[in-house]
Amino acid sequence: MDMKLKALLAAMPLLATSAAIAFADQPKTVGPNGEAPTPAASLTLSDAEIETVRSGKHTAALVWHELYDWSNAVAQGAKDEFARLGIEVVAETDAGFDTARQKADVETVMARDPSIIISLPIDPPTAKTVYGPARDAGVELVFIDNAVQGFTHGKDYTTVVSADLFQIGNKAAIALADAMGGKGKVGYMFHDADFPVTNQRDGAFKWTIENAYPEIEIVIESGMTDPANAEDIASAMLSRNPDLDGIYTPWAEPALGVLSVLRQQSNDRTKVVTIDLNEPAALDMLKGGNIAAIVADEAYQIGVTAARAAAAGLLDKPVEPFLVVDALAVGPGNVVDGWMQSMNRQPPDSVKAAAQ
Repeated sequence: MDMKLKALLAAMPLLATSAAIAFADQPKTVGPNGEAPTPAASLTLSDAEIETVRSGKHTAALVWHELYDWSNAVAQGAKDEFARLGIEVVAETDAGFDTARQKADVETVMARDPSIIISLPIDPPTAKTVYGPARDAGVELVFIDNAVQGFTHGKDYTTVVSADLFQIGNKAAIALADAMGGKGKVGYMFHDADFPVTNQRDGAFKWTIENAYPEIEIVIESGMTDPANAEDIASAMLSRNPDLDGIYTPWAEPALGVLSVLRQQSNDRTKVVTIDLNEPAALDMLKGGNIAAIVADEAYQIGVTAARAAAAGLLDKPVEPFLVVDALAVGPGNVVDGWMQSMNRQPPDSVKAAAQ
């Protein structure tokens, strides 16, 4: 055992660290500031409102935290809705999940004088300095998943668009429990950061397992802050609990790290459930590997809703503070349909071939 793994084992608590969430009652999806969710489909624009927007010659910039499968689908939804509304997308950036780079990206796109910015704030507590100049310039701000601490809905930004977070974690728990036959031992890898979206999803998974499956026990809980550490965390979890029947991971990138460890150990019995569609994870699932299911949200629809909300903001039309789309569980039998529902496109050719 190398020194790094020994250090991880020594530091790893048997139960949750600070970011794990415990609920006495069933948790509910809430917005970044505790807002009740409103279905995204409830936000509509009339033909007259669309014509007014189209006549305004507005422009938009997309300032992303990071571009990958999920955010590319969100981006495409926004672009398609902007095209329908006659709004030109003049800039799109990728911060590589770096807060300083995201701040620079906002400064860069502001040179294009956009009417709208859609963005997922990487660090809400410090994001006021990132988006303040755009807010002060009168740019219509729509956020994905996170709000900016210190910003007021309806004044500083239009809305936050996300997914039904309890539904995501709940469906992940059900899928893993089904794969385990309703009993066994689970390792729970949660996002150990102040990030409301992942915190709520993780908490919903844990609550569902603990309250709906009396024969399933979460025997180890391990916080993760950097997906690059997922392999080390998984190695430590399995070293301490080699008989794990299932592992939950908060999204697809760390799930791939877990898969790598399981393959290195020739472990084909421990089932893994994760969140967000991903080609390698889907291929493992379709080939009968460790991935039991992938839970996804309607990513494309998040983008459509964000663009529509921004247009409503331009019209001074009130928009609810927290709009949510649905979630779906994707298994071997519905990969193609699930990809279309989530991403609004066909899955990669390799996934389509494996699904046949």
